[in-house]
Amino acid sequence: MKILSADYPVWLCDIWGVVHNGIKGYEAAAHALSQHRKQGGIVILVTNAPRTFQDVIRQLNNLRIPPDCYDRVVTSGDVTQTLVTDHARGKAYYLGPPRDLSMFAGQAVKRVPLTEAHAVLCTGLVNDDVETPDDYADLLSRMKELNLPMICANPDKLVRKGNRLLYCAGSLAEKYAAMGGSVLMAGKPYEPIYTLALQIAGSIAGRGIEKSQVLAIGDGPETDIKGAADFGIPVVLIADGVTDASDGLDATLARVGATVPHARIVKILPHLVWE
Repeated sequence: MKILSADYPVWLCDIWGVVHNGIKGYEAAAHALSQHRKQGGIVILVTNAPRTFQDVIRQLNNLRIPPDCYDRVVTSGDVTQTLVTDHARGKAYYLGPPRDLSMFAGQAVKRVPLTEAHAVLCTGLVNDDVETPDDYADLLSRMKELNLPMICANPDKLVRKGNRLLYCAGSLAEKYAAMGGSVLMAGKPYEPIYTLALQIAGSIAGRGIEKSQVLAIGDGPETDIKGAADFGIPVVLIADGVTDASDGLDATLARVGATVPHARIVKILPHLVWE
């Protein structure tokens, strides 16, 4: 990553699966990010967490991820709040765990029963330790009957927590879309979260940031890799988290490259390290 640090002063780095696994932080990843900053680089952590950036920073602190390894945090929750304001018309049904209720903080949107809602704000499964999207078939059918759009605050379908893979809000959005329901998303791989990250990087640098100066880092083919490709920036693939690299790095690179053929994957690593 030393060479890439010189070539790309702005790094947009995923969090879950790259910087931590939900249980512990990765010291080598934090070291790599802090070294990039010591070289004069800027690190924006870009996550599909369906919470505000303040909540994510608290989680990073709890996992003992040092604050000197990043400049700012941008979350899917941050950019999703605009969608809620625009489409819920003041009334939203909430689908997700209590820990993500901060999405309503400071918003002129009331949490209401399904029959009174203008939209459904989905941050995930209520209990992702035991539930699957199939447990929500009846609820999704009622949402479709009421013609309610789902505002998905986390496009991720799966996340690795320790040694387990858990379902995320994106898996519910996928199921709802397959039923013909309307789904709205602003996190990775969609453009709004990248635009916001670049705006923040520009304000830190005190100048406009060209895409040629930006590098994405992530583990998710459908979010991090596709998002970087669609936004027109190169990406480092971390073959950990949701990406299965059991067949080797070369085979993994070929497989992900075939899935996202327009991606510019400049490097593949089993873990983010400063090398």
